[in-house]
Amino acid sequence: MDTVRVKAVIAYDGTPFYGFQSQTTTPRTITGALSGAMKRLGIESHPTGSGRTDRGVHATGQVIHFDLPPHWQGELKKLKIMLNRQLRPHIQFKHISEATERFHARFDAKRRIYRYVFKKSPPTPFEAPYCRHLADLHEERLLSALKLFEGRHDFTLFHKKGSDPGSCTRTLYRVSLYPFHSYTIAAFEADGYLRSQVRMMVETGIRVMKAELDEEAVRVQLAGKRVFNTPVAEPQALYLAHIIY
Repeated sequence: MDTVRVKAVIAYDGTPFYGFQSQTTTPRTITGALSGAMKRLGIESHPTGSGRTDRGVHATGQVIHFDLPPHWQGELKKLKIMLNRQLRPHIQFKHISEATERFHARFDAKRRIYRYVFKKSPPTPFEAPYCRHLADLHEERLLSALKLFEGRHDFTLFHKKGSDPGSCTRTLYRVSLYPFHSYTIAAFEADGYLRSQVRMMVETGIRVMKAELDEEAVRVQLAGKRVFNTPVAEPQALYLAHIIY
């Protein structure tokens, strides 16, 4: 009997990991933890994600695919239980379902949604690893600054170097800012992102909000003419939230 491809939606706390992607220097990555748990259950297939997240970045809706050997086919409910038992408390399988043999978590994705979580009041010790404290948050000014990134742009000057992404052109369909309980959420929906692009856009938006940078400087950097801002926002407030296929 041949292998069967499955699609899974997972959530994870990125705090104790060195990012999503496998690394030669450490096994302490999301992919490393997933591969280890799968191998212990007799699954040799390597998990492939819809995208990479940096060290300390979380996910509530990361999508992966992998291939199941015959002994796990038809046992997806049990497989989910067994994987979660091994991966808790930092990684959770939310759903596992059969997919077409050609399904690819990364290449088939049409849009990706990230969320960045702010809190005006001081976070508790339990919240601090999962949000950004910003006491002087001004929603209108921040949203106005982040809206500058909407549209199709070459984001060459808004990503971390270190890997070859091919084209740096991406389409940012929508940026929104909304309240959620005691938090303020910045949401980004795009066809794809470059390394640390969201975090750099967030930090640039914060600088504009604080009048440390003007909107024209952002336009100039977005046009690829000059660099005004390179710092990236703190990783612990960023979440890969949803993948649209």
